[in-house]
Amino acid sequence: MSTTTMSNHYKYQLADKQIDLSADTIKVCLMSTSFAFDADAHATYADVSASEISAGNGYSTGGETLTTLSLSEDDTNDRAEMTCDDVQWDASGGSIGAFGAAVFYDDTTADDTVIMCTDFGVDYTIPDGSSFQLKDIAIRIA
Repeated sequence: MSTTTMSNHYKYQLADKQIDLSADTIKVCLMSTSFAFDADAHATYADVSASEISAGNGYSTGGETLTTLSLSEDDTNDRAEMTCDDVQWDASGGSIGAFGAAVFYDDTTADDTVIMCTDFGVDYTIPDGSSFQLKDIAIRIA
């Protein structure tokens, strides 16, 4: 079962109006199996980039850009929510991984603020000719 944790720096940047989830460039990158997210210490992409998986075989360092960002107010669950299109990596010429988490960050902010980390609870390797997809992505503010 996956677990998602927000970074404390993201919460501050959001309150300081440095992040606009509907207009900024939000990216997601895959993290090595030894990566353990720390909401206090992992504030920026520079803080986590050394643990990102290596580029190659269909994966690019820095990750993928989220597209079709959409904000909504969810009065049933008492939160705001940013959703976007699914993200997919296609392994070609070899495997991608292994990885165990995904880090989402704001590539528009001056410091590339880490928003959150989703730990998959299991490690994955995408074999050559296969795909890995993140579906139903949402950043929720409750």
